[in-house]
Amino acid sequence: MAKHSTMRSDEVKVGYQRAPNRALLRSLGVTSREFDLPFVGVANAWNTIVPGHVHLRELATKVREGITAAGGVPFEFGVIGICDGIAMGHEGMRYSLPSRENIADAIELMVESHRFDALVCIGTCDKIVPGMLMAAARCNIPTIILTGGPMLPGSLNGVDLSLIDVFEGVGRVAAGTMSEEELHDLERCAMPGCGSCQGLYTANTMACITEALGMSLPGCATAPAVDAEKLRIARASGEAVMRLLAEGTTPDQILTPGSIENAIMVDMALGGSTNTVLHLMAIAGEAGVPLTLARFNEIGARIPHLSYMQPAGPHSMLALHRAGGVPALFSRLSPYLHETPTVAGMTTLAIAHRSRVLNEEVLHPISNPVNPAGGLRILKGTLAPDGAVVKAAAVDLEMWTHSGPARVFEGEAAAMKAILARQVVENDVVVIRGEGPRGGPGMPEMLAPTSALIGLGYRHVALVTDGRFSGGTRGPCIGHVAPEAVIGGPIALVEEGDLIKTDLHERTIDLLVDQGTLAARRACWTPRPRTLKGVLARYAATVAQADQGAITLCRDVV
Repeated sequence: MAKHSTMRSDEVKVGYQRAPNRALLRSLGVTSREFDLPFVGVANAWNTIVPGHVHLRELATKVREGITAAGGVPFEFGVIGICDGIAMGHEGMRYSLPSRENIADAIELMVESHRFDALVCIGTCDKIVPGMLMAAARCNIPTIILTGGPMLPGSLNGVDLSLIDVFEGVGRVAAGTMSEEELHDLERCAMPGCGSCQGLYTANTMACITEALGMSLPGCATAPAVDAEKLRIARASGEAVMRLLAEGTTPDQILTPGSIENAIMVDMALGGSTNTVLHLMAIAGEAGVPLTLARFNEIGARIPHLSYMQPAGPHSMLALHRAGGVPALFSRLSPYLHETPTVAGMTTLAIAHRSRVLNEEVLHPISNPVNPAGGLRILKGTLAPDGAVVKAAAVDLEMWTHSGPARVFEGEAAAMKAILARQVVENDVVVIRGEGPRGGPGMPEMLAPTSALIGLGYRHVALVTDGRFSGGTRGPCIGHVAPEAVIGGPIALVEEGDLIKTDLHERTIDLLVDQGTLAARRACWTPRPRTLKGVLARYAATVAQADQGAITLCRDVV
């Protein structure tokens, strides 16, 4: 490849003044010929604690091969990755959402300090991929995201399993319908190897959204972690980023209002995780694309829910892959999609027109949807004036309207204790507060209480929180309530026995208490005292509310 005339990396390698810089680079084995080539960063979230990341070192090797073959010089560096499943249900979950900002910051620091010309980001799980997309928008150099792929389903007695089966098994043991020995068998069989958890939970929803945004190659989101196809996509990603560099294609040309809306359409059609609302808000903010919660409802009202994916339905990510993956879904959504560019060098509609659905049970036709409206809904009302989010695709129709007495808990641990002790009864509305972006802090996900309720056999209990629910959650679980309790949102004023009414049809959530009573309660209300340090102290001091994507806000510097 001929020397590029305007390379950012020239700032660290051209001219006699850069002799010390070149000396350091030569110590890495960089040759004189390579100083004339583009320098490409490879941000890799590989580690040996996260199942979705343990195989990423092998993918990075293929990415580097692709970059080298296409005339670039790859430089790999690491970023952190937290496993939400391992962090779930204890203090560790408070650190998960803040890690998204850490990842975006770390990539920006490495890209800008070393003046890379292009970038490939390799990650898999819940906060890692959103953080990488935020960094891509922020740095705005030619970038491709390579997602690591889903895990194969587990199996026990001929039945496919996922991690959610184990979480719900805890509730079944508490209910006496499963023995601890049976749970142990389930635990040993549910997770057979590397990759992100098998259903359409947050990690896999974000992989699909990344592909829908145009930031990863076609087929990348659903290709299993252990499939050779993933290795081929990794190699092709390394080659493709060099084409993007040659063409001058940067993320600001791909992350547009149209591509953000395409991503929301894919999310609605699949019935993805509620967490994607937070992440898309944050990504759009980094890309300078205006986005409000209202837009999710507007798109969801016209985009049907087309796939009954785990945890709400039977289909795993492997089934979606075999049905044609995101390109096949593009073909279903082609009447609605915006024609936007992608890192593949084709537009979304071009990908749609060359793709087809291979299994109509997995990806329903538009004329026969799972549900005529999208899988996510934004609720507003007197309990959540600034909004709340529910995965409507995972809620039984009989619970789309519900009114019941509040059972109020200060934090997840107290709620979990009461649920396992059977102190919750059918028709209750379990309110878990003090778990918002600032109050948690870190807006911890709650899969343990939701799964325990399912495992215990409850069918008519709603959950409401200013925290988050896992992408693996199913049932009437309403999260992201804004404003949160710690800043005096209405959820802070709820008392035991207050009636709470939710209506997913009308997209409302209301606290049925008169304004005079609430005013009297507010006059006596004070936030709970907290002692924070380190990362969580800094995060709580700068984080925005959930309706703004829980981004960290820059303070004016004098």
